[in-house]
Amino acid sequence: MISEVAGPANLTRAAGQAVDLTQIDQALTAVATGYGHTQTKQAVGLYLAALNPDGPEPDPTEGRRLTIARHADGSITGRFDLDAVGGEKVQAALESIVQAARPKGDTRTRAQQQADALVQLCDNALASGNLPFLRTVKPHIGVVIALEDLIDPSTGPGAATTGFGATLSAARARWLACDAQITRIVLDPDGQPLDLGRTKRVVSPGLRRAVEFRDRHCIFAGCSAPSHWCDVHHVLEWVRDQGPTSLQNSALLCERHHTKVHHGFRVERPPDGRWRTYRPDGTEIRIGVKS
Repeated sequence: MISEVAGPANLTRAAGQAVDLTQIDQALTAVATGYGHTQTKQAVGLYLAALNPDGPEPDPTEGRRLTIARHADGSITGRFDLDAVGGEKVQAALESIVQAARPKGDTRTRAQQQADALVQLCDNALASGNLPFLRTVKPHIGVVIALEDLIDPSTGPGAATTGFGATLSAARARWLACDAQITRIVLDPDGQPLDLGRTKRVVSPGLRRAVEFRDRHCIFAGCSAPSHWCDVHHVLEWVRDQGPTSLQNSALLCERHHTKVHHGFRVERPPDGRWRTYRPDGTEIRIGVKS
C-alpha cells in the first residue's frame, strides 16, 4: 500500500500539487499504528483518489480473497476480504436468513447466527439444483462409510470420509443419509471398487411435496424456517431403525434443528397431528410456557 504512495507517478502528481509528503507520511503512519490494515488501506485509497481524481477507478474486485484451512477434526477456519459491493451482497444474503430463522428462545450469539446462516445459504444453493455441474454431476456432499458402521449405533468417530477429505462420525453420516441418495459400492480387499450399485433416492419428489404440504415449515418447536430450507427427516431412522420412507415417518427440519435431532433432541407427531419437540432429558419444549 505505502509503495503506491511513493510510486514515481504519484510522487510527480504530489509535487505538482504542492502536497506536503511529510504530513502525508505522518498521517498514514498514525492510521497504520492506531487502526490497522483495513483502515490504512482505506486511507491510502482516499489519498490516491484525491491525488488523481481524473484517473481510472481501480477494479475493486481484484482485492477479493477467500482462504479456507481444514483442521484435523474436519472443521474449517476461513478468512475473506471483499470489496464494498461484494460485502453488501454477502451481508444482505446472510441477514435475510438470520432474520427469517430466529425461533423464539434463540440463545445463539450473533456470530453463531451468521455461521448457521452461511451453512443454510449453501444448503439452499445445493438443493436448488442451479449450481454449475462438475463433470456432469451436480455439486453435492459425498460421504463414504461402511454399511455395517452406518447401521451400528455404537460406531464412534472417524467412520466416514467426505469428498474433501474430512472425517465424520457414523452419527453424522446417518444424519446426512436422512434426505440423500444412497449408492452401494462393493470393494475388494485392497479398497478398489468391484461393483457399483444402483442409486436409490430415499425421499421421492412426490413424497417431499406431501411432507411440505403437511408441515409447511420446520417442525422443531418455535421454528418457522420455510420448507425449501428443510431436509426430510426420518423420525425412525432409515438405516439404524429400518424406518419406512413414508409420510407418517417424515418430518421437515431445517439444517440447524436437523442437527439437534441427531444429537439427542426428539420430535414426535401423536394422533392429534401436532408436532412435539423433546430435549435430550425427555422434557418437552413448550414455547411460551415455563417448563
